[in-house]
Amino acid sequence: MTEPTTHIIDVPGAVLAYDVREPAAPAGHRPLFVFGSPMGASGFSQLVDHLDDRTVITYDPRVSERSKLEEGAEVSYLAHADDVHRVVEAAGLGPVDVFASSGGAVAALPWLLAHPDEAGTVVAHEPPLVTLLEDHQVLDRVIADIVATYRERGQGPAMAKFIQLVMHDGPLLDDYLDRPAPDPAQFGFSPEDDGNRDDPLLGHNLAMPAYDPDGDALRVSRVRIIPAVGAASRGTMPRRAGEALATLLGVQAVEFPGDHGGFLAGEWSPQNDPAAFADQLLRVLDAG
Repeated sequence: MTEPTTHIIDVPGAVLAYDVREPAAPAGHRPLFVFGSPMGASGFSQLVDHLDDRTVITYDPRVSERSKLEEGAEVSYLAHADDVHRVVEAAGLGPVDVFASSGGAVAALPWLLAHPDEAGTVVAHEPPLVTLLEDHQVLDRVIADIVATYRERGQGPAMAKFIQLVMHDGPLLDDYLDRPAPDPAQFGFSPEDDGNRDDPLLGHNLAMPAYDPDGDALRVSRVRIIPAVGAASRGTMPRRAGEALATLLGVQAVEFPGDHGGFLAGEWSPQNDPAAFADQLLRVLDAG
């Protein structure tokens, strides 16, 4: 692919950075918009390297990396969804296909409902749609506890609780919060408070109101929506939520290689295979 071109746009409450990569040999595919939330563009670099047959757009959400949130500005799934629309509009490349992961997959849903003309196929990879789960009331309390821990004690103790949550296999029982808090050191974090409160996940996205998807509207949308789950995610909350979205839509979830971040191999997930993940993504997109 050619070197990415970076663009900066002003949106309500934020300044957003997005990148466009052009293929060396275009193959007639729709452009592909790859995004997460709060993960920024850099988190998808290994995946994008294998998507060299089409134009690829990536961006940094309003709370992440090169993008800048104005003081007091809204951070919600609806705000993220509007940001996605404004990036597509500014790029002038729509309609686009989409690979959206985690919080990005949640933000993709209100976006495609508001702007169905901008999207072809949307692959929604493990969206944490808590409201669809049987243990949603427990999850609400656990997430609120993580946010409170971050505000009171800082990043290490809160991130340890978050990792413990997303690694948990199966629905949470009512006594989940009665168990001892995890030691941050076991996940490589310091128990000391560094005083910062600007973490994109702990300080912003986890504090957002949960998004409750409109199943009726999504089912009649002309956008092709593909719920996706990780083969190695087992019974974790993001996989369960991806399966719940599939049930809501009346379709089968498509399994992708790896875990929740199967498109990224690293210290925490050396078993992930971005090339295999990209192959599956292209098969799903090209089948539409």
